[in-house]
Amino acid sequence: MTQRLPARFRLTSFRQLMAVAISTRLVVDTKTQFFNPFLATIAAGVGIDVVTLGRLVSLRSAMGMAAPIFGSLADRLGYRRIMRMGLLLAAAGAFLLGFSTNLWMIALGMIFSGLGLSSFVPTLQAYMSARLPYDRRAQGIGILEYAWALASIVGLSLMGLLIDAQGWRAPFFVMGGGLLLGWLAFGLLPGAAEEGEGVRLQPVFQLSGVSIPQRARTFFRLSSNNRSAYALMIANGFFFFAQFHILIIHGGWLQAEYGLTAALLGTVALVQGLADLGGSVLVSLITDKVGKKRSVLIGMIGVFFIYAALPFLNISLLSVVAALAAMRLFFEFGIVSNITLISEQVPDQRGKVMTLSAAFTLAASTLAGLSGPWAYVRWGVLGLGPIAALCVILSITLVVSFVKERS
Repeated sequence: MTQRLPARFRLTSFRQLMAVAISTRLVVDTKTQFFNPFLATIAAGVGIDVVTLGRLVSLRSAMGMAAPIFGSLADRLGYRRIMRMGLLLAAAGAFLLGFSTNLWMIALGMIFSGLGLSSFVPTLQAYMSARLPYDRRAQGIGILEYAWALASIVGLSLMGLLIDAQGWRAPFFVMGGGLLLGWLAFGLLPGAAEEGEGVRLQPVFQLSGVSIPQRARTFFRLSSNNRSAYALMIANGFFFFAQFHILIIHGGWLQAEYGLTAALLGTVALVQGLADLGGSVLVSLITDKVGKKRSVLIGMIGVFFIYAALPFLNISLLSVVAALAAMRLFFEFGIVSNITLISEQVPDQRGKVMTLSAAFTLAASTLAGLSGPWAYVRWGVLGLGPIAALCVILSITLVVSFVKERS
């Protein structure tokens, strides 16, 4: 049955929502990706090594374990409220990082940033998914995910220039201000009775007379399609780990082996952003026709071959940048298709499912923040590509064997 968008989300109103969502995501995604090209630069500014800073970035990712709680709150209180709370937390984290003078302040900034980013993004995706018919969802989500690409094309490029001009602290203040503007913009959007606003919060857990294991089982039990949904979440986790195992240290790799400055790393980020944009555009154009599951597999198979070939391509800056761009295009195509696929696994618990999926990916990012810098310092590029390729094989196996596409 064809679904219809609520009246206030049609035409001009829906376009205004998309404009606010993409603009805010541009800042959020710039902040999310910020450490990938500039990890070594920031570590030098702080006076620590890249492995230590990688661990602190992993602390930020680890905060994503709280994402399912935010998803449950969003299903009860309304998506918009949780999104605005996430933006405030992320802004606080950005300012703390900008003002930081010791590891404790950096750690606290990472905690606030992680809580904010992990609650905002999947809740926004659930919010949009709930308002897009499934046969057009890849188109809408694909357009929303242009922001991830624009973060590299515009955001990270500007951050590289800003670091060269003003130092490593300046970008955190700029991003913090942008997040506060996003908080204001979402507050100016009309309220939505259908998204649960005005509904009193029901407890996530009933505490009396229920054991902790029982509460946990209740929380993680889905109303339907358990095996397919969790297989897709786990596959997504391996997929994310593979990518971020490389991305977390690729800036340090390019600095160490090819002598790139922060400004040149920003240029490389721009190239990768164009590749991300190509992946998202492909999703918006063809995934609804090709099929969500098939598109996910195309993305996974594409990055597998690039990961496996990466050590052999590390012969010149041009070949490495080209490989990283191709890697980003296939990954973006696969991961955005995955968002649309998982959005319909359990429709009546969409907020929880989207944030559970985010928790798996952020757990993977946490491990990648630990493994990537360590593996590169120990083995060089041989410690990056082959490990990533193995993880993608596991992802492909799970999707082929257990994941169902619902329509």
